[in-house]
Amino acid sequence: MATAALRTAVVTGASSGIGAATARRLAAEGYHVVLTARRADRIEALAAELTAAGHEATAYALDVTDRAAVDAFAAFLDRFPSVNVLVNNAGGALGADPVATGDPDDWRRMYEVNVLGVLHTTQALLPALTASGDGTVVVVSSTAGHGVYEGGAGYVAAKHGAHVLAETLRLEIVGRPVRVIEIAPGMVRTDEFAVTRFRGDQEKAARVYEGVAEPLTAEDVADTIGWAVTRPPHVNIDLLVVRPRAQASNTKVHREL
Repeated sequence: MATAALRTAVVTGASSGIGAATARRLAAEGYHVVLTARRADRIEALAAELTAAGHEATAYALDVTDRAAVDAFAAFLDRFPSVNVLVNNAGGALGADPVATGDPDDWRRMYEVNVLGVLHTTQALLPALTASGDGTVVVVSSTAGHGVYEGGAGYVAAKHGAHVLAETLRLEIVGRPVRVIEIAPGMVRTDEFAVTRFRGDQEKAARVYEGVAEPLTAEDVADTIGWAVTRPPHVNIDLLVVRPRAQASNTKVHREL
């Protein structure tokens, strides 16, 4: 396993779910974890938790869709000896309407966070990742980025964008000391993802997982990210799709009803 001594990992969207779980996992691997998200109170509490457990963590409130703020964050990171890992986790879905009635504002917001947010942070931090001599860019996409399903076109389009960004970046920077890893989770049950998608409707959110005995957890995905990041530097996990056993595809899920 690669050593993480004096190394820094940035995790976006670290206030809950996969982001928070990934921060905990990378902190356990020995990284100084820099937690970013819009909700300062959440990431400050997580940083305090990690510090109390003997890890190194820093909280920095950030909206990845704000390029000026991302550039200021990149300047803030100059104080660290190196920046070695960027986990582009900030994202999310809004609505489940068909193309015919989908809200363009929802599509725009999803594109801004899932694609442009990844673009902003990757562009801003790529020089530091390269200068580290052993950098890693992780893009947390989704199986939605690899297959369509009804009622998901806006989110699917955004995650396809994230997938293409990762795939193209890998081609463009080959030869530099930076890996580009894409992790594409399938059905993951977290506290907020489905609830946010359905605008707080707990009943609709619960139906997403109805009858599925064991959907993935945030910790499952974090474990996958941690494994990929800690491979030897010459090993690049280009794309890793992770689904629960009950999910064969985006549209084929075993439910025990």
